[in-house]
Amino acid sequence: MSEGLFRYDEAFARNIGWVTEAEQASLRGKRVAIAGVGGVGGVHLLSLARLGVGAFHVAEMDTFDLVNFNRQAGAMMSTLGRPKVEVMIEMARDINPELDIQVFGEGVNAGNLDAFLDGVDLYVDGLDFFAFQARRDTFNACHAKGVPAVTAAPLGMGTAVLSFLPGKMSFEEYFRLDGCDEDEMAVRFLLGLSPAMLQRGYLADPSRVDFAARRGPSTIAACQLCAGVTTAEAIKILLGRGKVLCAPWGFQFDAYRNRYVKTWRPWGNRNPVQQIGLFVARRQLRAMKAAKR
Repeated sequence: MSEGLFRYDEAFARNIGWVTEAEQASLRGKRVAIAGVGGVGGVHLLSLARLGVGAFHVAEMDTFDLVNFNRQAGAMMSTLGRPKVEVMIEMARDINPELDIQVFGEGVNAGNLDAFLDGVDLYVDGLDFFAFQARRDTFNACHAKGVPAVTAAPLGMGTAVLSFLPGKMSFEEYFRLDGCDEDEMAVRFLLGLSPAMLQRGYLADPSRVDFAARRGPSTIAACQLCAGVTTAEAIKILLGRGKVLCAPWGFQFDAYRNRYVKTWRPWGNRNPVQQIGLFVARRQLRAMKAAKR
């Protein structure tokens, strides 16, 4: 019944005012790559589709399960067991049936990153927190190809955001993950994302944080905030207007604590202040692991 009713200009007319008609037309021609369309990535895809972005590269290899219901946009009884990428593309095309979407159903890996980032104007990180190698490979490829990249982490009931722009500090220069084991990468990634650690003060049950099992608590509040902030960053990057804080600058907003902070870590995780935080975090991780024995 709805066939033939879609008109791009009318569908996204309410964006006009915050963007110009010419800018909206420009967004229609932009291509965004998203790796992971579960927790944050799925909401990124739908938010950017509603912004009017016209093309996507989407990578995901997982299926929906009950444990995804608390935060993932495509997780419903009707989608249990279905591939996440299939469900999220259906939802995105229900918003804009004209979308040009290329699917990478095996996820991102060293063998497909050239194709995944080919012709892309922006990369948005939706990978699982613990997908360290895939994330490193993807951000390193973005840096080599000059593709802007944004990661917005869902932390507690807020988001911590880092952007990596062409010609500026790279992901690897900031996080310093080379040669680290998984525990050390987890500590460096978490502290690098959120030097302020605004979320730490209200964690109700620390036993639910299990680095060994690669599992931690999450909230829909954080995922939705990630998508909103990332969409705003995408507007600035894709349209070339507005100030983008890029690494070693970042920011964190925590809705539960009603706090916003800008973070600045020159030399990234090599920063002397950051080194102190990492030392404390390592001790806390060892204590948590000992308590689970």
